[in-house]
Amino acid sequence: MIYGINTLYEAIKSKIKIYKIYLNKKNNKNNKIKKIIKYSKKNNISLNEIINLNFKKIEKKNHQGVFAIIDHIQLLKIENIIPMIYNSGKIPLLIILDSITDVRNFGSIVRTSACTGVDAIIIATKNSVTINSDSIKTSSGGIFKIPICKEKNIIKIIRYLKSFGIQVIAVTEKTDNICYKFNYKNPTAFILGSEQKGISKKYLSLCNNTVKLPLIKNSLTSLNVSVACGAILYETIRQRLIES
Repeated sequence: MIYGINTLYEAIKSKIKIYKIYLNKKNNKNNKIKKIIKYSKKNNISLNEIINLNFKKIEKKNHQGVFAIIDHIQLLKIENIIPMIYNSGKIPLLIILDSITDVRNFGSIVRTSACTGVDAIIIATKNSVTINSDSIKTSSGGIFKIPICKEKNIIKIIRYLKSFGIQVIAVTEKTDNICYKFNYKNPTAFILGSEQKGISKKYLSLCNNTVKLPLIKNSLTSLNVSVACGAILYETIRQRLIES
């Protein structure tokens, strides 16, 4: 199940299979809602227009008078994606998430990643966020635009990425290396850890470098992980687009 106007609109643009759509009749003047209605009729999708959109699972959520039943989100394997990235002529840009379970942080990371051209997000099969309606909504539909790879052995994946010439960089406050002093124009994968435990030592030992975002003296000791992700991705885009 997904909910929210933008989320459903992005789902439609991604061409994921949609089984049923439920709309509040009061919203039918919204331009995106009009396009949703037109799409559903053209593709013979079950469309239910009702006056009061009451559904226990989403009644307390910001559903904006719309929800839908869609096909499952396909989780991919990074081994199938890396060759495709290189064959397309693109410089790989990847995100690895270590033990991030908060759906809001995950959704924000996905949304920013989709906006900055990240090629894939890698999560572990254990101690990772669940891909559900909340994480999809928080990503504003970004999850439909970027491959999500769920991997059992992150150590193996790090070694695999490095074998393809991808530098693996840990973004952590436990380093003296300021992030702006490093080159991200080359193939790069950033690892970000949970706010409680940070990045696992076994992953840190395999990284090419560790970097941190600078903080003002006597301020808080760390940033929210989704904010840190956004900052490092936009520094990467700045280097690749402006300095290239």
